[in-house]
Amino acid sequence: MENKIMKTNQEAIDYSNSLEGYEGYVQFSHRPIDREKDIFLAGEVKKVDTDEDGFIYEAHFCNGAESIQIRQVNDSWFVSTTDISNVRDTQDYISDIENFPYKVKMAQIWKAEEDPLCEDMQAKKLQKVVFAGFKKGDLNDNSTI
Repeated sequence: MENKIMKTNQEAIDYSNSLEGYEGYVQFSHRPIDREKDIFLAGEVKKVDTDEDGFIYEAHFCNGAESIQIRQVNDSWFVSTTDISNVRDTQDYISDIENFPYKVKMAQIWKAEEDPLCEDMQAKKLQKVVFAGFKKGDLNDNSTI
């Protein structure tokens, strides 16, 4: 896992625009997610708009092997990169973006640790949940929300 700090919104935008072969989305501070401007599907070539009035509040990208999270914290942007190439536990969620025909796929990162409640045997503990891409989904399937 790689973590880094960016000091300006422009650095976060430039970093997002440097990612090739990733899909994901950007959430700006001043408006809802815009399907045409803020969602990046696999195979699409487009860039984060540098003329926004607000700042990147959060962004999530994935290329199938790594998940990248950008989150605004105080006066900086925290970038966390997680290897998901060996993750098998994923969950699909219906998006609340109107007429968006994809589900959001999230990867669950587990780690085996000694657990005193299990007589100190190894038990898997959830470490984090990260963005793992989009999946074409049935919008009428509400099995996972």
